[in-house]
Amino acid sequence: MKKTINIAIDGPSGAGKSSMARRIAAELGFLYVDTGALYRAVGLYVYRKGLDGLDVKAVEALLPEIELALSHEGGVQQVWLCGENVSDEIRLPAISEHASRVSAYPVVRAFLLDTQRRLAAEHDVIMDGRDIGTVILPAAQVKIFLHADVEDRARRRYEELIARGTPQSYEEVLSAMRLRDERDSVQTRMAPDAIDVNTTGNSFEQTLELLTNLIRERLDHVV
Repeated sequence: MKKTINIAIDGPSGAGKSSMARRIAAELGFLYVDTGALYRAVGLYVYRKGLDGLDVKAVEALLPEIELALSHEGGVQQVWLCGENVSDEIRLPAISEHASRVSAYPVVRAFLLDTQRRLAAEHDVIMDGRDIGTVILPAAQVKIFLHADVEDRARRRYEELIARGTPQSYEEVLSAMRLRDERDSVQTRMAPDAIDVNTTGNSFEQTLELLTNLIRERLDHVV
């Protein structure tokens, strides 16, 4: 069996991991796996059950009921929860909070581990999240740790929400991001062999060009 190529992009919330990974995967012909979307789907299920996600035992009891699947249509990842396409609903602000809560639980992370590793074993993948290079794909050939100052990340998220038609004040976005950083701090670690990339002040295109060049250079040495 041909050995697959795995690229791991880690970093805090709002660093641009998903948008970068999606574009680079399309350019390289890799499968893009948005692990955050999987956690969002679990968070959505918990939300629909009327739970706030703070009771780990209650969340654990729901896991056997959850069926997740991914598909790609027109190059865009689609997330299926118990047979329903929830790709849009999992992006709602309320679900982001639930996703952050459930992602902190080891039992939830273990629940999703097999799915993530199976995809990486079957395809050349770019996978982004907060512990991809340290836990999910420790043998990935290329690892990137993408980050920026919290104020810069909050500004990007603030502008993104305006563009989506779901605006919040900058102060609300910044406060929520600082809270997520604190909650996610255990998972948000840089692998010893990762490339450290700070994008504070960069435009989207500047960061995309930087990452694409770094990844191509690293792949030239490992493939």
